[in-house]
Amino acid sequence: MRFHPQLQATAPTAAPIDYSLKLTRVGADGLRAEVRGARTLETTIAYWEAILDHVKQRRPRWLLVLDELRGHELRAAEWKELVEAMAGRGLEGVRIAHVKPFGLDHIEYCEIYAREAGLDARAFADEGVAERWARYGSGESN
Repeated sequence: MRFHPQLQATAPTAAPIDYSLKLTRVGADGLRAEVRGARTLETTIAYWEAILDHVKQRRPRWLLVLDELRGHELRAAEWKELVEAMAGRGLEGVRIAHVKPFGLDHIEYCEIYAREAGLDARAFADEGVAERWARYGSGESN
């Protein structure tokens, strides 16, 4: 597993990273990622790195991330750090729908930071609404 240099300094190495990630191609232009496990900064970094690798290989137009991690939500500063580390690495041009079925908590910060970084990303509590937006957009100007 690789860590972005900015993130590595903040990620403690004592605790093992315990999560599962299932990546599924959806049609000709979509990718679905389902992640489960304990919510930590390290887990979030790890699963986004894995998604990024897959996006670089498969080049989907849209990405649906079903985030079923459990535990305390990341702080706004951690979301910002993660988004800054992902920017410019291949997610540009991919419409990203991040679904948090257990509650959005601070995820709105991630959406704001992603948009500021030039990423087309939104956060959702409902998977159906998220998938429709990811596939077709909303018709709104960003």
